[in-house]
Amino acid sequence: MSYPTWSDLNSPSVVPPLGARQAPDIGPAALMVSTAPDLRYISATQGKFSGSEFFTGRLLKGEGHNEGLTVAGPYIGAPYAVMLLESLIAKGARQIVILGWCGAISNALVPGDILVPERAIVDEGTSRHYATLTQKLPSTSPDKELNNRLISFLESGGMQVHTHPLWTTDAIYRETREKVNWYRDKGAAAVEMECSALFAAAAHRKVNVAALLVVSDSLATPDGAWDPGFRKKQFKTMRKTACKSAVDFTRTLVQ
Repeated sequence: MSYPTWSDLNSPSVVPPLGARQAPDIGPAALMVSTAPDLRYISATQGKFSGSEFFTGRLLKGEGHNEGLTVAGPYIGAPYAVMLLESLIAKGARQIVILGWCGAISNALVPGDILVPERAIVDEGTSRHYATLTQKLPSTSPDKELNNRLISFLESGGMQVHTHPLWTTDAIYRETREKVNWYRDKGAAAVEMECSALFAAAAHRKVNVAALLVVSDSLATPDGAWDPGFRKKQFKTMRKTACKSAVDFTRTLVQ
């Protein structure tokens, strides 16, 4: 029998975020970057940052015209992603933008597309510690206002933005054909490993979060085979565009 996590959602944790360490304020907005290549690209091309260790990744603090901008990552999987989110909140962040990659499970998306998910179907184990998941098919959602602002910002820059539900899983190597078809039939157009938990944790902590994802590969090919799109020109171009757009948008939240 599992512990009934819904019974203590309003109880404080014995261990606070960041443990016994002091949490210096980083400002009201932060960008969480899931992949190491994107974090390196942002650090090298999007203005001046000073970096320090942050768990197993990096915390980049903006300097010059990036003053007040914080970038953190990389991370993989819901538990670690939420650990970083909790730590950023403890440091003062109240608006958090998520930048990552996802895989298409519907022909509505192809590698190189930009997805701003409207909700995430829960298939991971972290969300239940932050939300009462009573629905038959539980899902969590980003902050509606921040999501709409992100979509408008991207579209004003000429980007085509897709808005679909996605599926968040714990087991990337157990994306069987049966599961892919089942979640697609339930409305999901993409799959990744963190969003549903990040949305749940942000709502619980009463902060705003929205996600910008680049489609990196596809499980929706006509022959049912996996299409790794990581080396395709469209994906490479759009992930760089997404990096710049995510930094620019997060910067508007600081101002």
